[in-house]
Amino acid sequence: MPAQALLRSLWAMRWEGLFADLEGQLAAEERRELDSEVAERTRRERALVDLTARLGAGLGSSLSLLLTGSRTLDGELRDLGDGWLLVVDGPRELLVPHAAVAAVVGLAARAEEPRTARRFGMGYALRALARDRATVALDLGEGPALVGTVDVVGADHLVLAEHPEGEPRRRENVRRVLTVPFAALRVVESRR
Repeated sequence: MPAQALLRSLWAMRWEGLFADLEGQLAAEERRELDSEVAERTRRERALVDLTARLGAGLGSSLSLLLTGSRTLDGELRDLGDGWLLVVDGPRELLVPHAAVAAVVGLAARAEEPRTARRFGMGYALRALARDRATVALDLGEGPALVGTVDVVGADHLVLAEHPEGEPRRRENVRRVLTVPFAALRVVESRR
């Protein structure tokens, strides 16, 4: 009997080792499946974060914007809204349409606590400049900036009375009146 008992004991130990190995393999497979599911959920959640949310998380930080046409703009992201950013570079306040932004340098890797963007669009922001009769410089991407006063803001365009910088918007100072589509704007600089 002792030989049979020894055989049974060895047989039981062999089964216990096999079962322990199977349990270890099952636990490792469950860990791999959980890791894969977590990674997939993370990718899915990141796919739902738009650029406005990323920018909202970067409010107050210094950024570098590469604009269409290769101009680079550096400054603090001060505000943002529906289709626009407000970047402050020293005394300069620059309103930048989203469509003019080709790339952003300096955004945080994650939008963990994004601030809500203002609900009003570019036209609303431009109407504030028109109301204040502020002198502005419009960068259209080509040629020198157009300097003048915004007279009218439409749904998708503005009317600029071009006049020399430093001179008030008076009939005798106006060189020409231009209608500029919002789509042509790269930067609107307030020169109050």
